[in-house]
Amino acid sequence: METQALPLLKARLGITTNVRDAYLIAILTGIKSELTDIQGLLLDSESTAHLMFLVDYAEYRYSNKESPTMPRHLQWRLHNLLISNGGD
Repeated sequence: METQALPLLKARLGITTNVRDAYLIAILTGIKSELTDIQGLLLDSESTAHLMFLVDYAEYRYSNKESPTMPRHLQWRLHNLLISNGGD
């Protein structure tokens, strides 16, 4: 899923070089791990909703290093993904 998300994340951030790829992949991998291991969300690599949530959350993490609070729109989307995933 990270390989699908990386070009989308780079486009969202306006990054055209590969210089930050390792850092961006680490962010994507960390978020994916948090979502699956901590939140219990089963990510579907075929789901555009899951892919775009991962991209949007990674863009927020990259752009807001000093702000630990998830924005409300991301909280709302995560909540909906968890509910649609069975609510566990």
